[in-house]
Amino acid sequence: MLNKKISEVAYHQAINALKHCINKKGLYASGTKDGYLATWSRDLNIAMLGGSLVGKDFKEVFKKSLELLAVNQPDSGQIPNCVGDFNTDRNSTVTFTTIDSSLWFIIGEYIYKQAYKDASLFKKHQKNLEKVWFWLTCQDTGEDHLPEQHPTSDWQDAFPHKYGHCIATQALYYAALKLAGKKNEAAMVKKIVNGQGRKDLKMFADRRGYYLPYVWKNHDGDREEGSWFDSQGNILAIITGLADQYQTQRILNYINKNKINKPYPVKAIYPALKKGGKDWFSYFDKCAAKDPYQYLNGGIWPYLGAFYVASLVKAGKLVSAQKELENLARANKIGREREWEFNEWLDGIKGQPKGAVYQAWSAGAYIFAHECVRLKKVIYF
Repeated sequence: MLNKKISEVAYHQAINALKHCINKKGLYASGTKDGYLATWSRDLNIAMLGGSLVGKDFKEVFKKSLELLAVNQPDSGQIPNCVGDFNTDRNSTVTFTTIDSSLWFIIGEYIYKQAYKDASLFKKHQKNLEKVWFWLTCQDTGEDHLPEQHPTSDWQDAFPHKYGHCIATQALYYAALKLAGKKNEAAMVKKIVNGQGRKDLKMFADRRGYYLPYVWKNHDGDREEGSWFDSQGNILAIITGLADQYQTQRILNYINKNKINKPYPVKAIYPALKKGGKDWFSYFDKCAAKDPYQYLNGGIWPYLGAFYVASLVKAGKLVSAQKELENLARANKIGREREWEFNEWLDGIKGQPKGAVYQAWSAGAYIFAHECVRLKKVIYF
């Protein structure tokens, strides 16, 4: 049974926090005036993994947000990273340069249709979906069935530096293909990423026990690749089914052994990168991740913690999933000014709340994790 004293209270508090993010234009990434007052494709669709499970409470804002992204889709086919006046320094209210925004848009369209048993929006956006699929095809510059990306062109938009074939992107691409019924293409991605095709494209490192964050060209045995543990990519690989049973167990063992889920689930990367290391770039000094176990550099992100809970459900580890859900609830409860702030991130060592409060994906992802535990299955994937 769930610990109703914390897990159930957190569920209702998450719904409340997510409702604070509703705006007449769409779902904002934060629910207070000091937060992220714009609509991000990834934040929206991660939040709606949970929001879509709360009756029709969030149906209208989900629809408005998908419409907002679709109407700002350029001729190239990609979906905006963000729509809103948050990034006025770029002289535009619509920003791009991401690959995951397009993938999350596709996933979101299928979630909306499935959750509300309403295909009207999906039908309306058929041309948009055709264009975004074409754009994604064009990202496969190596003609190897795997889309590539530029550095800092996903949710980790400032840190760390990864490019080429990134595991988080492959997991999302795999999920999108499956939702779209593109079974042969999805099977090909899974085969290649797991080393059953070209060996230089294999992303799972058996020696380490997890997927590498990125791999790129192989120069006579000297391959361009990252070596740190990327939580989002590895956990999404489990949730989406990209990882098989062996890989799933290895990944979860690595998280547990290295306490990546402590003090709260989970740290964004492990270990934290340090200045002077081989993966360090000078511009890191200018972002919040410059210090170990802060922000993207090993800070704790509750939305990733929710995905971690779902990955335990996927692996059949229901007791562990329940315990981690309760710990995630504690993370979302603590705040700097009040309880139940659903903070953006927390200190990776001390667990102190940081970043924006009433963060949409922290709240929505918690609802998703809660329902996965309750139903004993991973919803949508």
